[in-house]
Amino acid sequence: MDTITEAAVGGAPLSPARSRAAVLVVAATTFGVVTTEMLPVGLLSPLGDALGVSEGTAGLAVTLPGVVAALTAPLLPALAGRADRRTLLVALVLLLAAADLVSALAPGFGVLLGARLVVGVCIGGVWALAAGLAHRLVRAEAVGRATAVVFSGIAVASVVGVPAGALIGELAGWRWGFAAVGLLALAVAALLAVLLPPLPAERAVRPAQLRALLRLRPVRVGLALVLLLVTGHFAAYTYVRPVLERVDGISPDAVSGLLLLYGVAGVAGNFLAGATPARRALPVISALLATVLALLALARGSAGLSIALLAVWGLAYGGVSVTTQTWLQAAAPRSPEAASSLLVGVFNAAIALGAAVGGAVVNGTGETGVLAVGAGLAGAALLVTTRSPRG
Repeated sequence: MDTITEAAVGGAPLSPARSRAAVLVVAATTFGVVTTEMLPVGLLSPLGDALGVSEGTAGLAVTLPGVVAALTAPLLPALAGRADRRTLLVALVLLLAAADLVSALAPGFGVLLGARLVVGVCIGGVWALAAGLAHRLVRAEAVGRATAVVFSGIAVASVVGVPAGALIGELAGWRWGFAAVGLLALAVAALLAVLLPPLPAERAVRPAQLRALLRLRPVRVGLALVLLLVTGHFAAYTYVRPVLERVDGISPDAVSGLLLLYGVAGVAGNFLAGATPARRALPVISALLATVLALLALARGSAGLSIALLAVWGLAYGGVSVTTQTWLQAAAPRSPEAASSLLVGVFNAAIALGAAVGGAVVNGTGETGVLAVGAGLAGAALLVTTRSPRG
């Protein structure tokens, strides 16, 4: 991002500073969206206690947005037609802010779920538009690095967003966690309006285009990897707080700091994977996740081992988003927005499925069961990577 790039606005040039600022504000957008989506993970126990629901039921605050986002992601680009993408992003982030503030004021679990439904619309729309924007903001040779920066919002949300939300919940109550991310979304919307260039649609996304992409085997393989890895991860990660609280030697007050450790490792994993070809990175990620989750299920008697495994978990999962995005973009280079919408749809369906499966398993067999489910699905992903065409 060191030289002038061509924006998608009739060839109007972006200065190096404007190009960097545009990429960073898109990363801030992904940070805000992921922080909002994952906030209940850090607040699951106090939220459930305050609203009178079990931890498994409280997990619906993660499941429902994932379901809605999965439906929204492939539909919104098609419904938006040739509308300016900057305008759409600003509108969606403003709607996200409103939903967060309603969540903060929710008198009961039903109202909270209604607000989280709206959050799902925003998640699906923002990711479908933002995931493939890097090539419009920087020169071709900088797209890989810019994509890693955009997806770093996911890892930074784990480092700062979710632990900060958990800390705010501990200090001031869970409602203030939702209020804080609502105010953050308002600030991000303002930055998007100021720093992004106009971004008219490159081409309208049609349902037939999505169906054509699904006929490509590398696209199907990439989506299968997303489904397996993300479902397995969120089956376990949605319930990481109760998992950690039940380890001998880890107190509930230490969970925020451990989530911070997980997130720092995730940032490193994001940039490490972003600099590695997806074909090489995904088998390593799959193997690490399968091993770590299996061992974590057996490490409840050792705080030190559990903490080390949590860090490796963060390192491995931190690379999932950027590598699967790179895989899909390579599989469908002429249809970046359509490919991104499919990726986001499957990604969020997997989040919802993982949280739902995790809730059922936690209510049935406890936390050890969700770790075993996550390990098994990551192992299946490893098998897929060893038999797949080059991504």
